[in-house]
Amino acid sequence: MALVELQPALHCNVLVLNKHYMPLRIINVKRAFCMLCRDLAEVISYEQGQFYNYNFESWRDVSRLKHSFEPDEHDWVTTVNFHIAVPRIVRLLVYDRLPRADVKFNRRNIFARDGNRCQYCGKKFPTSELSLDHIIPRSLGGGASWENLVCACTGCNTQKGGRTPKQAHMTLIKIPEKPKRNPTVHLHLNSSKYHSWKQFLDNAYWSVELT
Repeated sequence: MALVELQPALHCNVLVLNKHYMPLRIINVKRAFCMLCRDLAEVISYEQGQFYNYNFESWRDVSRLKHSFEPDEHDWVTTVNFHIAVPRIVRLLVYDRLPRADVKFNRRNIFARDGNRCQYCGKKFPTSELSLDHIIPRSLGGGASWENLVCACTGCNTQKGGRTPKQAHMTLIKIPEKPKRNPTVHLHLNSSKYHSWKQFLDNAYWSVELT
């Protein structure tokens, strides 16, 4: 199946479950279709309050009906011969990989945890206008950890300088801590197109690895 490039649908995200329906990661559409075509995964579709399983051929057939009766409810990929709906969830069929027990400690997840909000002035900024601030400066022995790194805007970071918040007479809007699950997932759950993910993500203790 040859996917036509430059389609907005190719920028959608797909949630991957293992054989036991436990979330593993979020992948792009092209990778999801490659897995489906190779029979490494199946589509999990949420329809009228129920979840249904489809292999690639049956999903292609169902997509013909969806394209006729509910075209606005899906993102579509156009091939030379047919239209196919972008799956929101796929389930692996080949092995039982377990989800990560820990949330990765990286810049992206710290920004997501803090919601791109400066933890001193409380204002929200684009990622390009934020930096990571060591609450206890490295010059005073502060290390890189979930509890010692927060988002800070340029103005607040400059004002604080190489001091602690107390020394700079500044106050954190909340105490930083390690997230119990990957905070980046919430960015996707805010979109109505990914509402079917909630069944698998709500009340979970694991995190989803983003690749």
